[in-house]
Amino acid sequence: METIALASDHRGFAYKGELIKFIESLGFMTLDLGTKSADRVDSQDFGVAAALALKDGKAGKAIIICGSGNGIAMAANRFQHVRAALCPHVTAAKMARQHNDANILSLAADFMGYDLIRDCVEVFLKTEFLGGRYAERVEKLNKLDPNKL
Repeated sequence: METIALASDHRGFAYKGELIKFIESLGFMTLDLGTKSADRVDSQDFGVAAALALKDGKAGKAIIICGSGNGIAMAANRFQHVRAALCPHVTAAKMARQHNDANILSLAADFMGYDLIRDCVEVFLKTEFLGGRYAERVEKLNKLDPNKL
C-alpha cells in the first residue's frame, strides 16, 4: 500500500485534515508532515519536508498545499528528484501524472474549494504515467544539473 505524504502551511491546514481522511478512504496510507495548526508558518519549510519524505522513501507521492500553491511547490522543486506540479483543475492533475510523472501535487487553498481539491487529489492518485515519449522527457528533467545551469 502506497504512502502519500501531506504537507501544508497555515492557509492549507484545514484542507489537509479533510484530505487525510479522504486519501485513506481511497486505500492509501498517509504521512502528515504538518503544519499542525492554523498558526502562521512559512510554506517553504513544508515543501522541503515533502521533498525529503520522497527522497527518504517514507512516501511515494505527496500532496502539498499553501495559499497560492506556488511557494510550497517552488521549495519542493529545488530537489532534483521532485516533479511538483501546481494543478488548479482536474485536467491539469491528470496530465501532470500522465505526461510528467509528477510525484507531488501542489494545490492553492485560497483559490480552490474543497470539492475541486478533493477531485484533483483523486485523479492525481489514480492516474498512471504514460511512459513512452513522455519517459524521455522526464529523463531529460532528471539529467538537469541545477549547479550547471
